[in-house]
Amino acid sequence: MAGTFRFSFGPWNIHEGADPFGPPVRQSIPFNQKLAQYRDLGFDGVQFHDDDAVPELDRLSPAQVVEQARAVRRTLEDHGLAAEFVAPRLWEDPRTIDGAYTANDPAVRAYARERSQLALDIADALGTDLVVLWLAREGTYIREAKDSRVAVGRIVEAMNDMLNANPGIRLAIEPKPNEPMDQAYIPTTGHAVAIGAQTVAPDRVGVNIESAHAVLAGLDPSDEMGFALACGKLWTVHLNDQNGLKFDQDKTFGSVDLRRAFNQVRLLDAHDYGANGEWVGLDVKAMRSQKDATATRHLSNSREIFLTLLDISRNLPASQMDELIAQRDYETLDRMVMMALLGR
Repeated sequence: MAGTFRFSFGPWNIHEGADPFGPPVRQSIPFNQKLAQYRDLGFDGVQFHDDDAVPELDRLSPAQVVEQARAVRRTLEDHGLAAEFVAPRLWEDPRTIDGAYTANDPAVRAYARERSQLALDIADALGTDLVVLWLAREGTYIREAKDSRVAVGRIVEAMNDMLNANPGIRLAIEPKPNEPMDQAYIPTTGHAVAIGAQTVAPDRVGVNIESAHAVLAGLDPSDEMGFALACGKLWTVHLNDQNGLKFDQDKTFGSVDLRRAFNQVRLLDAHDYGANGEWVGLDVKAMRSQKDATATRHLSNSREIFLTLLDISRNLPASQMDELIAQRDYETLDRMVMMALLGR
């Protein structure tokens, strides 16, 4: 067990409490005030959408975008923080209602690819080489509206544009099986690894695995992480929790299924996650009922749960576990793990 863990979250994880079914319930907090809270909460890294770093970037020239991103980097450094990644936010523009890279309208596809190029420039300016692609609207509401073979090819073309434009950039696909589209073209880790292999630089395409997204696909997050690790493609994670096959809930890590969380921590530690600079991202949101003054506890709680589970895992008797596995005595092994999680 030799994982090296440092933690990040995005400014959207300190939020007003709006959800798909209701309006905000907490006061908005300015970006710089959010940054001031990172270190106190135990975090060293900031995840960015492109317009988190440069608001309204569609209205700016490329030079202005870079100038503003460099100013944000100076602010990060003032707070002792680093940027983990940048993700182009392609799903909120009215033009991308039918998708971005896979839109049927060629003008929309051109816009998505131009905006992605700006995300590369922002990443450079912030000092990170990682761009995360959440392919939110790259799917369809009805099968007949798009040709999936053509759509996958268009995603590859867009990724090739980015890989060719900046030979130092890495892309991490964040797969999700549904929401906001009924069906996504790249729903799982296996799909993400496979599409990366079709690009001009497969060695620079990996994955970002989110716990809740794996659960929504009916899969176990630790198994998805293990698959990516076996392929050398686990470049970042978004840890959270999920109560069943509902909308993406982004619950505090371990708050629904502690053993499921334990196995994610244990797997990452067992395979030296973080040794190459990977971050542990917490993509968690406060409960909507949480008051303003305590609406960051979900972040510190998630980090504390991760580190507590890490301690439990590292203190399990490895030789005894190996013996039980060799004897195929899984019931005793099961009890050992459960008693450790129960503090017995």
